[in-house]
Amino acid sequence: MTEASPRGTYLVIVDALRQEIEGGEHLSGLPSEAELMRKHGVARNTIRRALKTLEAEGVLVSAPGIGWRVSQDGDRRSLVERMVAVIEEDSLKVGDTYPSEAKLCERFGVSRTAVRRGLAHMEGTGLLDTVHGKGRTVRTLPSPTVGP
Repeated sequence: MTEASPRGTYLVIVDALRQEIEGGEHLSGLPSEAELMRKHGVARNTIRRALKTLEAEGVLVSAPGIGWRVSQDGDRRSLVERMVAVIEEDSLKVGDTYPSEAKLCERFGVSRTAVRRGLAHMEGTGLLDTVHGKGRTVRTLPSPTVGP
């Protein structure tokens, strides 16, 4: 990195890693954080923020003791898109209970932090309601997406 990015340096790294992954690189795992720091000329926190962003999107998963690897489920939609799709996939209706954080972590193979970010987004866009002590319910159905 030779100059500061107006977008945020970590986002530039996210884009670069995403392009490399889509190009077929890193199938056996990503380089270490130290190697990524050297390659991009940034601090560890910047690399970690980029990796966490890709994890939240469902592109990467953290493998304890191994490092970061590309998600193998073949689904390239972001985690939020996959979480929204749960409503349709599970035939949920308005007022139905949305799956718990633990079930979503297991279903998507991501951290609780990533799931919580997705849930916050869904609550912010009005798809889910939270009743403390009772969990989340579907507030409204997502609008259909237009396919290719």
